[in-house]
Amino acid sequence: MAGDPPRIRRLAGKTAKSVYDAVFTSTEPDRLINLARTYPGWAGLCYVIAGLLVYKHGGYLRAAELLQRGLSIRIDDAASQFSASYLRRVVTRVEVAERIDVPVLFSEEAVFLALSHCFRETGQTAEALDILASLPPSLPTALARCTAAAALERHAGVVAWTEGLRNTDDLSAALLLIRAQSLRALGEREAAQAAIAEVLRRKKTSLALRNDALTDRALSMLEVRRRRTPRPPIPRAAVRRKSGKSKETELEAVDGIRKDVEVRRMWNKDFGEPDH
Repeated sequence: MAGDPPRIRRLAGKTAKSVYDAVFTSTEPDRLINLARTYPGWAGLCYVIAGLLVYKHGGYLRAAELLQRGLSIRIDDAASQFSASYLRRVVTRVEVAERIDVPVLFSEEAVFLALSHCFRETGQTAEALDILASLPPSLPTALARCTAAAALERHAGVVAWTEGLRNTDDLSAALLLIRAQSLRALGEREAAQAAIAEVLRRKKTSLALRNDALTDRALSMLEVRRRRTPRPPIPRAAVRRKSGKSKETELEAVDGIRKDVEVRRMWNKDFGEPDH
């Protein structure tokens, strides 16, 4: 996590000061875990922050366990007030797609994006997609969502979610690359080429993304040329051997993504702005 810590209030209680020190003056998640065991009303918050610290250092399996534990525990009013007062400017860098990470302020989005990335890294791709269903729309969430869906070969979903997208920044350019790959997987080559052209249209698009787009376009053109190249005639003997075999076509239905609004309500109640 990064960001300038706010000053601790003079009248802050002993527990608040202990959590503050563990969050802003230490990089050891064990301190927060010990505080979670000592102060049950703060346990949810302590486990979530400990999970983000572990995530920062690449411990994806343990981070996922801590984040899920923290999200499952309700915190008391004092912990909620602490979250609203001191954690709003805390920034976590989260990887939402391969080689693309974004800074996200402490929020349900930061926690769920980090948890989704942990799931992807530990081979739980379906869970990585599912955990994002309750988040409000944003480019980081859309990129993480499409990354997971493409890995699951749910290409129709990727195409639907990115319909009408324009290249306005590097995140949208990365989304267009995923869209192009899904369109090509569905056999929509002209639409895929249009998505690649949109990535290349904006001159300020990062060099890495432009290179990926150029490579993708070259591979697509090579694939088209191979398809147009006439095949040599098949010997009659081979035709006779294959005549008894039937072809099977498999169609995969795109699963609907569950909208878990209750998870979002719990976050807002526990970690959001306390009622006055």
